[in-house]
Amino acid sequence: MDQTSTSIPRWVRRSILLWWGVLVVLWLLYVTARELRGLLVQIVLALFISFALDPVVERLGRRGLGRSAATGLSLVALFVATVGFLAAMGTLVANQLNDLVDNLPGYLDRAQIWLDGRFGIVFDANDLQKQFEPGGQASKFAAGLAGNLVSIGTTVLGLLFQTLTVTLFAYYFTADGPRLRRSICSVLPPGRQRNVLAVWELAITKTGAYISSRFVLAVMSAVFHGVVFELLRLPSAVALALWVGLISQFIPTLGTYLAGVLPVVVALGVEPSRALWVIVAVVIYQQIENYLLQPRVTGQSLNLHPAVAIGAVLAGTELFGPAGALVALPVVATGTAFLTAYIERHDVIDDRLTAGLDRSRREQGPETHG
Repeated sequence: MDQTSTSIPRWVRRSILLWWGVLVVLWLLYVTARELRGLLVQIVLALFISFALDPVVERLGRRGLGRSAATGLSLVALFVATVGFLAAMGTLVANQLNDLVDNLPGYLDRAQIWLDGRFGIVFDANDLQKQFEPGGQASKFAAGLAGNLVSIGTTVLGLLFQTLTVTLFAYYFTADGPRLRRSICSVLPPGRQRNVLAVWELAITKTGAYISSRFVLAVMSAVFHGVVFELLRLPSAVALALWVGLISQFIPTLGTYLAGVLPVVVALGVEPSRALWVIVAVVIYQQIENYLLQPRVTGQSLNLHPAVAIGAVLAGTELFGPAGALVALPVVATGTAFLTAYIERHDVIDDRLTAGLDRSRREQGPETHG
């Protein structure tokens, strides 16, 4: 038998090598992305901040301020506002914790009387109070917690380093935005350059719409909780309402519950029963926001269907955690807007499955009542 007739053609061997080469490259990309996941998330967050700052920087530039100076000024203003707000809230927390510790013996005495009168449950409040004195279990727990300050400090330093990294990336992405876009477009043909710039412009627009929707939701949340806190006569009700409104909207998924901890602590310092009402109010508003307010506000501002908006947040959280939830809506809105601009639309035929509810009822005829 002729040996040349049974040999593998060259194109088959090239195809096999190409196939395995593509698989190896994809595997290397996957491993690299998995190892650099934290850095990639920080870069995405920096891009998100850059898109949000770009309109402000452009506005300052039209007033004669250089792009680098405008970017630095915007970041400094954001930093000062954040630190000032957190410092004010920290002072409020410290004061209320002191009040809580001072009022704790009275709370325990009243709890003892209430449980004994309602349920016949008797416990020695003095023994519980002793746990908070030097040598008690609560005191030992606090001492053990203080012994872990090194690990806590390490975690805080890590967060500060990540924040600094995101801030530096955001500064360079914003200040050198035109240069970065020129560098990307320089390696692409003119048609692709227009597509890249169109996507970039859409990203800036959709991010701005997302930030606007978050502020609208923050105002709604602050108004609702402010009314509740005023009715409960909590100290610094307006400040607490602003805290809940801002934190609940700009820390995705868990933001509402994290923000609710502060007013609960403050309410405990006033009256334990008021803390229960605060918890009830936070939970009820969270359900109202999740199912009524947020899908409509974010859906209208980003031109997303409410179901798509909810799915995007859930998918972003599952893939990248809180950072993914934060940037999910602008990313999905940008992608859908870009695809919509390039997808050809056709007239839809008349059919029962595509007709609206009113038309379906007309086709069924008037209802008869026996």
